[in-house]
Amino acid sequence: MSRAVLSVGSNMGDRLRHVRSVAESLGSRMVSRSSVYVTAPWGHTDQEDFYNAIIVAEDPSWDRWAWLDFVQRCERNAERVRQRHWGPRTLDVDIVSCSDAGEQLTSSDPNLTLPHPRAHQRAFVLVPWLEAEPAATLLGVPLSEHLDALPEGERAGVRRLCDQTEWFV
Repeated sequence: MSRAVLSVGSNMGDRLRHVRSVAESLGSRMVSRSSVYVTAPWGHTDQEDFYNAIIVAEDPSWDRWAWLDFVQRCERNAERVRQRHWGPRTLDVDIVSCSDAGEQLTSSDPNLTLPHPRAHQRAFVLVPWLEAEPAATLLGVPLSEHLDALPEGERAGVRRLCDQTEWFV
């Protein structure tokens, strides 16, 4: 069984609709989701706050490349434009982690690095992921330990907007 942890974010246009579009596109593949959180932007801070969520999905016939194709298709459907690194975007979908038959996959391919190389440093990924999958680990370390290693200000900057039942109807 192929399983992907997707980090979904938007800070342009109808942010909640953009986040919701990924869950809708997954349909029955979605097995778990977090609440939607509001977070300050990383990198360039002269932009709107992000709406972020984690979605966990499974598909027995998809491999990591099928997941990559899916997330890129979602971004294209949201008319994402890449104007600058860490700049504003209608939709950003990252594959944080991918596993097959319960084994976390790794990849150093420049088009798909797995697990996401900075996921353990980003509270906007760890907080919602911990909510969606409380027992999850990243490279064998519980998510809560990665989160505890971050500065308090980083963790406090992740604020719940709406819970799991409110954002996806």
